[in-house]
Amino acid sequence: MQNENRIRQILLALDAATTPQALNIPGLKFHALRGNMKGRYAVWASGNYRVTFAFDGEDAIDIDLEDYH
Repeated sequence: MQNENRIRQILLALDAATTPQALNIPGLKFHALRGNMKGRYAVWASGNYRVTFAFDGEDAIDIDLEDYH
């Protein structure tokens, strides 16, 4: 993947975040997922790829890089 730096920045932001909405940063296209992925969130990484994650209290969990489209 070409955007290692972008993904690194997303992971750093997730590490510092205490709520999912902390990732509502311009350019990341933050959104809550629906359907069978309800309770998870996504931000744009590159092309069709998104960094998806959930929260447990103040901690991001189950972080993944995926093309779910």
